[in-house]
Order: sequence, then structure tokens, then C-alpha cells
Amino acid sequence: MADALVEKSYRTLELPAVLELLAGEAVCEAAREAARALRPADSLWEAERRQRETDAAHTLIGLRGSPVFSGVRAVGLSLRRAELGGVLTPRELLDIASLLHTARTVKDYGSQDGHVKTDIDHLFAVLKANKYLEERITTVILSEEEIADIASSALADIRRHMRAVSARARETLQRIISSSAYARHLQEPIITIRSDRYVIPVKSESRGEVPGLVHDVSASGATFFIEPLPVVQMGNELRELAAKEKAEIERILAELSAQAAEHADDMENDYDALVALDLIFAKGKLSLQMDAARPALNETGEVSLREARHPLIARGQVVPVSVRLGQTFDTLIITGPNTGGKTVTLKTLGLFTLMAACGLHVPALEGSVLSRFDAVLADIGDEQSIEQSLSTFSSHMTNIVSILDRAGPSTLVLFDELGAGTDPVEGAALAVAIIQHARMLGARVAATTHYAELKAFALSTKGVENASCEFDVETLRPTYRLLIGVPGRSNAFAISRRLGLPEEVIARAGAQVGAEDASFEEVLARLEAERQAMERARQAADADRLAAEEHLRRSREARALAERAQEKTADRARAEARLILEQARMAADEVLREAKELKTRADGAMQAQEYNDARAALRRRLREADEAVSGGRAGEAPAVEKPARPVVPGDTVELPKVGTRAVVLARQGQTLTLQAGLLKVTVREDEVRLVDAPKVMWETDRDRRPAPIAPGASSPAGPRLEAAARELDLRGQAADEALLELDRFLDQAVLGGLHTVTIIHGKGTGVLRKAVQTALRGCRQVAAFRPGRYGEGEQGVTIVELK
Repeated sequence: MADALVEKSYRTLELPAVLELLAGEAVCEAAREAARALRPADSLWEAERRQRETDAAHTLIGLRGSPVFSGVRAVGLSLRRAELGGVLTPRELLDIASLLHTARTVKDYGSQDGHVKTDIDHLFAVLKANKYLEERITTVILSEEEIADIASSALADIRRHMRAVSARARETLQRIISSSAYARHLQEPIITIRSDRYVIPVKSESRGEVPGLVHDVSASGATFFIEPLPVVQMGNELRELAAKEKAEIERILAELSAQAAEHADDMENDYDALVALDLIFAKGKLSLQMDAARPALNETGEVSLREARHPLIARGQVVPVSVRLGQTFDTLIITGPNTGGKTVTLKTLGLFTLMAACGLHVPALEGSVLSRFDAVLADIGDEQSIEQSLSTFSSHMTNIVSILDRAGPSTLVLFDELGAGTDPVEGAALAVAIIQHARMLGARVAATTHYAELKAFALSTKGVENASCEFDVETLRPTYRLLIGVPGRSNAFAISRRLGLPEEVIARAGAQVGAEDASFEEVLARLEAERQAMERARQAADADRLAAEEHLRRSREARALAERAQEKTADRARAEARLILEQARMAADEVLREAKELKTRADGAMQAQEYNDARAALRRRLREADEAVSGGRAGEAPAVEKPARPVVPGDTVELPKVGTRAVVLARQGQTLTLQAGLLKVTVREDEVRLVDAPKVMWETDRDRRPAPIAPGASSPAGPRLEAAARELDLRGQAADEALLELDRFLDQAVLGGLHTVTIIHGKGTGVLRKAVQTALRGCRQVAAFRPGRYGEGEQGVTIVELK
């Protein structure tokens, strides 16, 4: 009974519908079935282990996409038969090869360079890559109906003889049908096959004119299909060779079956690990699809959901709800108008608890907290049963009795419209008593109601808290926001007034309400007005805070950009100075080398002294320039003045970056050749200053400094990389449209670090396949590509290896 009640609560809270979404993300059928059969963990440790696995898949998908599980096949029965000595069919062996290929590629996925350590590494580690058996099967078996000639030397020899005999038989028959002697006896001059024998169609009245064996007669009896005597022996020989071919194929299949049986245990372990990984990655993909997050788990009954979105309500329609339970209170009483979101809140609370225990991330903000319960029991919806002669109240009460029998310290109990369907006074009293009993049993309780008595009960009872679903009286629409700590108003009079009910009728109704109830509603109205005022003030403060943070962020970005620009300018100036200095060093070395040669040939002491003086002066000048480049900041380098007139040979110019003067020897365009002491230097005209020329200043560094980023301008950070997918489906697209998609896909795959991807173009007429493969040949990102093998999609896909 207890298990039936728990399963009924799962259906009430729509857990099977969420698991169906999970099954839709799985690839192999076994993983889909495992997803549908998933149930909440029976311990906190198990629930946290499942969450860590989902977290790992979520992370890996973001880094390198999801592994491919399309080749997973259930081969257990085939392997058992092979272990008993049975011979597997080509189809069964191809399924084994497909499983081995998938195990190998998934293992490679889990051992890529830079792989981060995760909680599912052990599943990748148990996979056994048997590449030899995989390739042996795919090389020998081309399809379910065809075994390759290279499967064995004997098979190749048999088929070579068969082709030779067949060719001789066809040549003989061709001579017969081409002969004028037989032309009038034939229905048609063709060669056909009946019962695996070559025959020709002979008119019934001429069957005695063509000696041979009759293998068939047309339905009308007008045509006899005769194997002429000259080819009967060849036909017999072909029949013998066909028998040998069949026996050899059986031997080859038996050999492959025996090899598969030797590795049966490894392959069954591979299958189990692949199904488990498929399910885990399905959870990761569902998490990404729902924009979900991993909740923190506990066993203390504490729940805190931040902006939770019910996963079965469309993203554009669902209103996030924040709800908490089990911290300062163990019971939550939710009030509010019909269609205001009370039941959705209740279902969200129960469903998220179940999802978390199943290892699923929940569509809520980071930092949400959920508790693992031994049971989540729900009484939600209209349970009226005509067959069992039960009213709505009776059906609910039957369910509540079962829930109270099952409730305990680690139980979450959810009641929708508790006490409804009967006399309001008695219904309210029953509702209070039921909640008190559930609390005595140690359960966490959340209930929705319209009864004012339950609001008063929550206000006066420690550990019980009111909550309400907000309602906008002006628009007569619920806002679907849950307000914890605020009891809901009935709003009946306000709604009736907005809808046009006469004021005297409303006044008469108000007179019927007891003074105590009226006072209570008045207090609720004042509380609601104060709450709305505080909410408006908080929203204004939040807006100011966000504006200040945005202003600070933009200021920091502008400052960082200016600093980067300044540093870039300084780096460029230092690089230019180092280049000039290096040119000077090279020229100095050459001059010193020549001077040293002269010194060695000279005999006079005056020449040596002059050489030493020149060397010392030159080294001093180079050292000073080096210190200026290394120690100074590029932003402080003197600005180069624009010459008042073009520089011509014979002019004296100054090199500001080196701090020396030189004479212009030659000019070619904007390039000058200078003589600086013993050095010859080549520089641009804009790098020198004409001595005694009027000073005309270029625009300063300050003028060239880039302006800060304007408010609202985009951040300098690069675009965010999406998770690269491993497959691209181009079926149904035109060639030009498909090639654009292909380019984008390959760029994302290379950026995502993928090594192998699959392009799905279908078989069809082959136009799209040809266009894709032509584009791949000219793509610099592609190392190699090939058509898919059996189990990968054959001619309908292209496997691409990236550089």
C-alpha cells in the first residue's frame, strides 16, 4: 500500500513527465528505459553521488560536447549464444563491432589531453577498446548480405573461380542468342536466371529445337526457360562453387563468433558502462536545456528554492517562485485567489525534491537548497470517483488517511485545498487538526487553503508560517509571486466591486461578516499596503545600486582600456628604440672590426691611440643610448619635430632617440642614409630632426590617447565560446545553405578542441554529399575525411578528422 501511495504521489507531482524529458535526451534504448525507471535515491550519499555525476557531464559537455552513443547495441544474447558455440549472423557481428567502436571512441573522449578529473572517470576507465576485433569484423563483413573477398584466401579463390566460370557461361549463352540459327526460336535475345542457373527464354513451340534443361515455364505457358546443354556443366560447377562459398562463409562467421565469445565479459561490461554514461550525459544535456543548477542537499528537512521554474511550463510563460521550508518553520500555509499559483508552488516544491534525489539539476538559481526525504506524499487535484461512489471530499479524505498512516519524521506532505468540499466550519477545523497531527508525526508540511481559520492558526502557532500568492486588484490578475510571512486576503469584495457589483450589495455582504473577521481582513489590508510600499522602496534602492555598480564597472573598463593603450604605446616606442640601437650596434661592430684590422697593419702609436679614443667615444654613446631606452618610459621620449623643409644630402640632422647628430649622405624616398661619426645608419625621415629648423610640433601623446569606453559600449572581452557539438545534421538543406552551416560548425569544432566530427548529409541523390566532400577537400582545418562505416551511417555520413 505504501509503495502504491508513493508512486501515486510521483504521478501527481508529474515526475514521470520530467523523466520522459530525460529519456528524450538519451540516445540508446536501454538508457531511455533506465531514465523512465529512475526513482529518487534512498540515501543522501546516493543522491549526492548522482548530483556529482550530472555535474561532471554538465562540465564535460561545456568543454568538448557530448560523446556519441548511437552505436550502443544490446549484444548480451548474441554473446551468450557465441559462448555456447553458436555461429552469429553478420547482423549480430556488426552490432558487436558497433558496440566496440562506440566503446573505443567514448574511451578516447574520456582520456583527451587536458582532461579534468570528474566523478565519472571510473566509467571511462572500465571501457575496453578491442580495436583488433572491431576492425576484423568491419573488414570481413561489408553488410548483412555481403562478406568481403579478403575475408580469407580460400573465399577469394572460390569467388575468382566463380567469376571465371560465370563469364564463360555468359559468353557461351551470348553466342547462342546471337546465332541466326536460334534467333527464331527465342522469345527475346536475353540471358536470365532461374533457380540460380543461367537460362534463355525459348518459345514453347520451339522447345525441342534448343536442347537443354527446362528450369521454369511462364504463367501463360508461351515461354520455356531452358539451360542449353553447352552451359549445363558450367552451371553444375557454379553450384558446387556456391556450396563451397557458403561453407567458407560459415567457417569465417564461426571464427569471428569464437573470437567474440573470448571477449564476451569485457563487451558486456562495456555495454553496461555505456548505458550508464548515456543516462548521465542525458542528465547533463537536460540540465543545459532547462538552464538548471545543482542544489545543495541535506537530510534535515531544510528547503530553500530561489526563483524556481516549473520544468513542464514553457519558459516564456512560467513565473519563477522562491519558497523555503524547514528553517525557522516546519509548516507553510499558502493562501490566495484561484489560478494564483498556489498549486503550481506546491507541485514545484514536491517535484524539485524528487528531481534532486534522482540526480537531476533543478531549474532554479545557484544556491538553492533541497532536502532528501524518505517519502514525498501529495494530495493534489480533484479525486472524485463516480465508480467508487466517492465525492470530492471523500476521495481527498481517503487519500489523506493513507498519507497520515505513512507520514513520519523524514516525510514531506503536500495538501492542496485542505478541508475543501464540505461545510466550511467543519472543513477548517479538520484542516487544522490534520496539520497538527502531521506535525506531531515529524513531517514537513505545505498546504494551500482559502480558510481564514488556517491563516489565524499560522499566526498563532510557532513553527507554522503564512504565505500568499500576490493578486493585483487593479488588473484582476494574479502576479504568481509567493510572499512568505504575509497571509493572503480573500479579495472577494474588491474583485466584485471591480467587476461592477452594486455597492449596496457589497455593503450588505460586508455587514454579514463578523466584526472579528472584518478586523482581521482590515489588518491584512494594512499589512499588504505596507509591504507594497516597502517593496517599491526596495526596488528603487536596488535600481540605484545596480546603476552605481554599472557606472563603476564602466569606469573600471575605461581605465583598464586607457592603461592598456598607454602600455601598448610605450611597448611600441621601446621596440623602435631597440631596433635603432641594434642597427647601431651592428654598424659599430663592423666599424670596430675594420678599425682593428687597420690597427694591426699600422705601426705608429698615434694610430692605435686614435683607434682607442674612437672606440671609447663610440661605446660611451651607445651605452648612453642603451640606458635611455632601458630606463626611460616610452611616453617620456622627446617628440620628433617635423622638418621645416625636406631633408637633403649635406644637411645636419639629430637622432632624438639616440641623442646624437649625423650628416645626411643620401636620400631615397623617405629613407635617409646618415654618417654618425664612424657609423653609417639608415633611418626614416620622420625619425630625425633638422638642426636649426623651425619647430613644428606633432600632436601630443595626450591628443592621441584613445578615449574611454562610452557608457553602454561593449566590453573588450572576447565572445563566449559555446559547447561544440560532435555532429552536424545537414539533411533537407540546400547545398549553399549547408556549406555555410558546415563552415561555422568546423570553426566551433576546432575552437572546442575536437579531433573527430560527423557530418550527416543523408544518401539521397548524393548532391549534398558531393558538395560537402568537395568543401572538405579545400578546408585548411581538415586533416582527412572518409565515408561512414557500417553502424556509423555508411554513405549517409562523412567522418572528418580535424588538424
